[in-house]
Amino acid sequence: MSHCCDHSPACRTARASHDPVAAPHAGQLSTRIRIEQMDCPTEERLIRDALAGLPGVGALQFNLLQRVLTVAHEADALARVLPAIRALGFTPQVQDETVAATPAPLAARRPWWPLALSGALAGAAEIAHFASLGPHWLVAVLAVAAIGLCGLGTYQKGWIALKNRKLNINALMSIAVTGAVLIGQWPEAAMVMVLFALAERIEAGSLERARNAIRGLMDLAPPRATVRQADGSWREVDVQAVRVGDLLRVRPGERIALDGEVIGGSSTVDQAPITGESLPVDKGVGDPLFAGTINQAGALELRVTAAARDTTLARIIHAVEQAQGARAPTQRFVDRFARIYTPAVFALALAVAVLPPLFGAGAWLEWIYRALVLLVVACPCALVISTPVTIVSGLAAAARKGILIKGGVHLENGRQLALLALDKTGTLTHGRPVRTDSLGLVGGDEALHEAWAASLAARSDHPVSRALAAHAEGRALREVDEFEALPGRGIRGRIDGVRLYLGNHGLLEQLGLCSPELEAQLQALERQGKSVVALCDERRALRLFAVADTLRRSSREAVAELHALGVRTCMLSGDNAHTAVAIAAQVGIDEAYGDLLPADKLAWVEARQAQGDVVGMVGDGINDAPALARAQIGFAMGAAGTDTAIETADVALMDDDLRKIPAFVRLSRHTAAILKQNIGLALGIKALFLALTLTGEASMWMAVFADMGVSLLVVFNGLRLLRK
Repeated sequence: MSHCCDHSPACRTARASHDPVAAPHAGQLSTRIRIEQMDCPTEERLIRDALAGLPGVGALQFNLLQRVLTVAHEADALARVLPAIRALGFTPQVQDETVAATPAPLAARRPWWPLALSGALAGAAEIAHFASLGPHWLVAVLAVAAIGLCGLGTYQKGWIALKNRKLNINALMSIAVTGAVLIGQWPEAAMVMVLFALAERIEAGSLERARNAIRGLMDLAPPRATVRQADGSWREVDVQAVRVGDLLRVRPGERIALDGEVIGGSSTVDQAPITGESLPVDKGVGDPLFAGTINQAGALELRVTAAARDTTLARIIHAVEQAQGARAPTQRFVDRFARIYTPAVFALALAVAVLPPLFGAGAWLEWIYRALVLLVVACPCALVISTPVTIVSGLAAAARKGILIKGGVHLENGRQLALLALDKTGTLTHGRPVRTDSLGLVGGDEALHEAWAASLAARSDHPVSRALAAHAEGRALREVDEFEALPGRGIRGRIDGVRLYLGNHGLLEQLGLCSPELEAQLQALERQGKSVVALCDERRALRLFAVADTLRRSSREAVAELHALGVRTCMLSGDNAHTAVAIAAQVGIDEAYGDLLPADKLAWVEARQAQGDVVGMVGDGINDAPALARAQIGFAMGAAGTDTAIETADVALMDDDLRKIPAFVRLSRHTAAILKQNIGLALGIKALFLALTLTGEASMWMAVFADMGVSLLVVFNGLRLLRK
């Protein structure tokens, strides 16, 4: 079966994300650089500005959650890129090109004791100030020590941002704490810095869960495999050293290390980590195996078909990482909003600090303090971070269920899906016709006619002929002389001295053997969605055979679930209209069209889009590619083990279960709901505390709780998708 989504470059370009993708042009290289300090759009803009205009540097792709920058560049440009990033105070590390198949390095854990000690010092400063214990300079010393222990990193990042004329949470916090110190609020300045550092540590731990959402996938494949040596012995070696064609042995209960093909043994294999299938799959000689799946029953020997970096699992991981790097529509909106919002807040804080006392509405220190509180409470950190955490959690949750979504834009658009077009063969059906009917038209030896038909069919590669031959497997076949294929009609040959024909309705007409009675029988079978061929001699039709493609068990359930979600369905098939209508009726599909060429399917999709529908297309063959490319969301069937589908599909279903499409729609709607909740929480809480600040009811430590508290709230809310 030829799997889908062989989209043309032109079609893919038309549907590409609005984000710049680091796709190297001819003669360019693509390098992944991990930057531990890069986790905010402010750092992204700093790096983008620093690299803009550097000779030999092309497109840039930022993945903030994974802290990875992918640069398309000329061969000698990397020597200029790395120093430019280091000049910003960052520590770039070039990643090996096989990183998609190996876990990303974990950030070094920082010790907790400096934060604990600074908290104790800040608490002591508060107590000393409140209880008037000791001289005033003691409070100042305790506060400065607390700020120095936990705040140097914040000041360093804030200075880098201000030096490059950018504003981020670190810059705003640095200004707020420094301002508090200058107006004599020593204990409060220290406590604010401690609370900010504590909240940052908690937030970093929460983000690490989202950042490593695909680490579970990465860890599925074992690092070592049992490989047959040249002398016939078996030895465990590192999977990176295994080559295509090597022989592996997998014992019961072990995970399969690499993609391969069974050459010995039989077993059941749990493929849920790759395809999301709920039940184990029987495997025997010739069947494919995927890295990361679990051998359950018997021992298996397999021949490796893909190196560690090219396995289906590695391609899934790479696809999810790419999807994380592409911004979803909501994320792009939030980033643009934050770019305007942050300078506006800074300008408002300046106005609050200067204008009221200038017009005699209060003391300078009072309004400066309120302005400092405003700087902290209005930081857009929670708003900015809420979208990528939610999107990545949704992408990872889908990947665990065998649904590979190629970007946040498709995850978001899924909720708007109004009409789903489905190919028939290989999508709703298995794509493997089987014989369903055999009707005698004349008297005579039924077994002889069956043998003649099977003998002719065995000489042909046509799917209908293969179905007839498979039904007669094990039966003795007759010798066929003068065999000839009749394109578009059928086949003929001489058996036992009799010239025989095996062909379709058109061949019967051509031979002049059709009659009203025979026509009625043919139409009755065709209305049931069956393809009909007749065995004839030179004088009459001897026997009718009907062949039909079998429905997938999941098709009817999937269509019912889609209808329950309000998604209309339509079948677009190249088969005859009778077959299309019959299959659609069995499945419960709303509309059905047959006799369609690829251009016809494309025209149908375009016509429905012109009417305002958001159209999805499901297919598995190259003939579906134009319609798949044009639809807002293209779904590839049976993508496991298929490079083309994984690389080009908008949504790849790793097995052939159509029920994953309604699951995708439900996940998309849940993701959209959480995105709206997070944006509402972030803006609502900030608006409340903004009002409290302007009325003088909010203090600086309350502002820290408001800012970092809502950040943690939206992160935890987004991570709920990982439980789906």
